[in-house]
Parts: sequence; structure tokens; C-alpha cells
Amino acid sequence: MTIFIYAVLIFLVIRFSVTVFNFLSNPKLPRVVKHYHDKVSILIPARNEADNILNLLLSIKNQDYANYEVMVLNDSSTDNTLAIVEEFCMANPQFNVINGKELPPDWLGKNYACHQLSELASGKYLLFVDADESIKRGLINSLINRMEIGNLALLSVFTNQTIKSIGEWLTVPLMHFMLLNLLPLRLVRLSKNPAFAAASGQCMFFNAKQYQENQWHAKVKGRVVEDVEIMKLVKQEKLNAEALLANGLIYCRMYKNLGESLNGFSKNLLAGFGNNIIILLLYQLLVAIGPVILILNFNFALLVLPLTLILLSRMMISYLSGQHVLINLILHPFQMLFFLIISIISITKYTFKTGTWKGRTIKTI
Repeated sequence: MTIFIYAVLIFLVIRFSVTVFNFLSNPKLPRVVKHYHDKVSILIPARNEADNILNLLLSIKNQDYANYEVMVLNDSSTDNTLAIVEEFCMANPQFNVINGKELPPDWLGKNYACHQLSELASGKYLLFVDADESIKRGLINSLINRMEIGNLALLSVFTNQTIKSIGEWLTVPLMHFMLLNLLPLRLVRLSKNPAFAAASGQCMFFNAKQYQENQWHAKVKGRVVEDVEIMKLVKQEKLNAEALLANGLIYCRMYKNLGESLNGFSKNLLAGFGNNIIILLLYQLLVAIGPVILILNFNFALLVLPLTLILLSRMMISYLSGQHVLINLILHPFQMLFFLIISIISITKYTFKTGTWKGRTIKTI
């Protein structure tokens, strides 16, 4: 037990050090006042997004970049997504919608939708966004500026999360918690090692020429966490890439209740650990279960250090991600509980091949 307690403490100190690095390096997408004029193709895969997509389309129309085209791919939606987008396109000629082709057996739906969109795009840059997002004025200029400064092939942005229900508060903040507690985000750009790879499929900004030469989505056609896999491939090709926080320039409301959150996060969690059940369980043992064991085995005086590190970590991560600090502090124990629940669900889905998303079975590789 003593060895385990020391392991928990050491891992906590390491994670805290990573969080401090992220906090001090402030890896946010810089806002710029410079205006660019290169053509940008905004590419949106959409499957059963009738409740969300109009908000995204309006936000694109109201942003401050002029030279763009929007391509929406209707991916066999069974709701009125297509009708909503068609009506919007009729009044806005820069917006276009197409029906996607039948999904091949060796592809996952979103990856194939993005691949089809890339074949239709004509811009110098390709901006892939999800239908449940909204963009703000300044986003596209800031993306292009960062691409040019770093000579990047890919810039991925972790969106600010819109959180409204208690079910979302119990789960959605875990995404930034894991990211900023484990990975020094600046190393995605600074290190050539593909092990330092992070990306968010909610905002992927590509140099179109390099995308077409490499066909990134085709190379990860069966991968659940295609965003991270593409980032690894970009780095393996010795191209420059970067991952940053959104800095209030793009927002996403991923899920609208606890059930959606559990289903959505469990779809990707184990895949994010390389589908290695042992590594995920070990991580949970150290992060979620370990602190509880510390509380049960230590007196109060010896708990001051770990509790302080946990509280400071949550404060820094909440600040960086633009989330309410006090709410995350209060809900931290419950978030850790649901983190464990999500892990169990994810392992179960993977083991018994029961994972589904929007009516399709998720094939794991």
C-alpha cells in the first residue's frame, strides 16, 4: 500500500507540473487584427444535425472573413438536416450542400464525410468544423496568421465548451482536464516526436495543398480518434503542426444531457488510450481512485499537499479552458466518479463490440 500511495503522489506531482507548464505557457490561439484574403473552404460533415446546424451557418455568415466557401455534406440524415441547409443555401450563395455517398465498409462515417468534402474544396486552406459549433469574428484571420507564422500543415484548436446542464458539467470539463493535466500542449509544435500529439476534430485547419498530397482522412479512415492519428501522421512526415486552445474564438456544445455525454465520451475514451484496457485502468487507479485511498490512509496534515495540488490544477485548467472555476472545484469529486463510469462503459463497448454513434456501429481497429 505504501508503494502505491507514493506512486499516486508522484503521478500527482508530475501532472501538476504539466498543468503549471500549460498555465504559464498559455497555449491559446492569438487574436490578430490583420486581415487576410486567401480563400478558405469551410467543410462541415452533418448527420442528423437539424437542431444544431443553423446556428453554425448563421455564425459563419456573420463572421468577418470575406473570401470563403462553405460545403455541407449531408451524411444520410434521417431528420430534416438537408431541408434546413438547402433553404439556407438558397439565400446565401457562398454556402453549398451535397448528399454524401454510401458509407464503404472499411470507413467510419465522419472520416468518409470529411474525405468527400476535401475532394470538393477549392480553397487554399481547409477548415473542418462540426455542426454543433459556432465561430466568432476573428477566428479565420487568427488561424491563417498562425499557419503562416509557423509554416504549419495543420493547426487544430480545442474549442471552448458551452455547458448548460448539470449532466454536461459532470462530464464535459473532463476533456480539458485530461488534456492540460497530461500533455504540455506547446510540445505538439516544439517537439518532432509524434508521441507529443494532440488534436481536436472539432476544429482542424489544413494547408490544402499538403492535405491533397497526403489525403489525411483516407489514411485514418477506420480510426475512431482520427484527429490525433492525423496529427501523428503530420509529425511523422516532418511537417509542422500545432494544437492550441480556442481563446473564445470558436465554441461547441457537444452534448445536451448526461446520457449523451456518457455515450459520446465512452465512444472515444479507450481509443484515446490506444485501445489498451490495462493502461486506461492504471490511469484511473492513479487519478480517480488513488486520491480516495490517500484520504482514507492519511491524516489531515499529510493531505494538505495533494489536496492543494488538485485544487490548484483545477483552477488553472478551468481558467485556460474558459470554464467556471468554482463549479469545477465543487464538482471535481463527482466528475472523477463519472470519469470512472465513462471508462467502464468504454471498455464494455470495446470488449463486446456494442459501440454505436448516430445509428451506426463503431468498428474498432
